[in-house]
Amino acid sequence: MIQAYSIENGHMVLREGLPTEAELRAAVWIDLLHPTMAEEHAVQTALRVEVPTREEMQEIESSSRLYKEGDDLFLTANFLYGMDVGEFGSTAITFVLTNTTLITVRYATPKAFPTFAARCQKAPMMLHSPDGVMLHLFEQIVDRLADILERIGGDMDRASTKSFQAARGDMKVNQRSAALKDVLITLGQVGEVTTRASETLLGLNRILTFVGAEKSIAIRKENQGIIKTLVRDVRSLVEHANFLNSRATFLLDAVLGIINVEQNGIIKTFTVVSVALMPPTLIASVYGMNFQHMPELEWMIGYPLAIGLMICTGVLPVLYFKQKGWL
Repeated sequence: MIQAYSIENGHMVLREGLPTEAELRAAVWIDLLHPTMAEEHAVQTALRVEVPTREEMQEIESSSRLYKEGDDLFLTANFLYGMDVGEFGSTAITFVLTNTTLITVRYATPKAFPTFAARCQKAPMMLHSPDGVMLHLFEQIVDRLADILERIGGDMDRASTKSFQAARGDMKVNQRSAALKDVLITLGQVGEVTTRASETLLGLNRILTFVGAEKSIAIRKENQGIIKTLVRDVRSLVEHANFLNSRATFLLDAVLGIINVEQNGIIKTFTVVSVALMPPTLIASVYGMNFQHMPELEWMIGYPLAIGLMICTGVLPVLYFKQKGWL
């Protein structure tokens, strides 16, 4: 699908489907979503620029993701998407920056893209230049990542409170286990999201560094200040994402420690029970043997004496464990 954005008479004009060559040349921003071969060919013919294929976008070496052909810049990075629907992931998006047009090639829809398009509808001047469109789109992506990291921080706060409440509270074992399981799932999701967010920020940082080196050609003078702001914001978010990762690791260790303590308590209970039952079992085994000459079997008090002896030998280990502080 092609979405071509241009400004006519001070208003944003959006053309979808397969615009004409003239309409494509007049566009400031051309957004290709799951482009067909016909759509790629139309853009390449109109703008005389090579649109990277999906296979080329997946290449991970830096020289294949950030390069220059003539005056055109080709910038590719992985971006986080799908947080709103709960099925998040990372997708490669390519930005082709020419002197007249910004071309974006993508196969998923991070929320920053429709949000930015809606902002352009209200403020058409954001489409004044292709480099301005790209930098403002980067600003929207950074704002979106900041919101995601803030939400993840809140999820982590709730997970931390829930885990320590489960450890201190007077809950049943199954309720405590369910609570700790939920915390582990939350921490796993937090770690996955922060990792993908860090990947997005790293890709943005590489793009900004590359564009900064070429800014005299690719970026208009009035937009060069945006690069410095973006670099500063990206670095601050990278630090915050690293902090969240460290905190998630700490909480994961704490929850696993709580689970380990719970398991040790259960094992200790079974150990005490087995040790306390060993002497009574021995006594019962002795008097359960079928030997002919066992004088105690003929005593009037033999049965209650054996029962009492089994009770005493079962209670004494428990008292001993309590005295030692093992219970």
